[in-house]
Amino acid sequence: MGDLKQILVVKFKEGVIVEEIVKGIEKMVSDIEAVKSFEWGHDIGSKEMLTQGYTHVFTMTFRNSDDHAAYMGHPSHVAFATTFREAVEKRMLFSFPSVVVKG
Repeated sequence: MGDLKQILVVKFKEGVIVEEIVKGIEKMVSDIEAVKSFEWGHDIGSKEMLTQGYTHVFTMTFRNSDDHAAYMGHPSHVAFATTFREAVEKRMLFSFPSVVVKG
């Protein structure tokens, strides 16, 4: 088994300034030692029927479940979560131990 991954796929509400939310996430993860890595991106034009309206993806990597738990309870995460939830119309979240096939 590899690291623990968390993938969050979202559609932001109309009128939300996405860049401000992304900057907030970047600041939050830089403050939390338990986050091993963080990546994000947005859809580059997939067909609507495939994306189901979701536009952005955020991926975090943790060394283990203890680090993931530390992240979830960290004051920076708890404080930012409210701001994030208010900006999002819908979301899907997956947390899983990664199985590395090709590194």
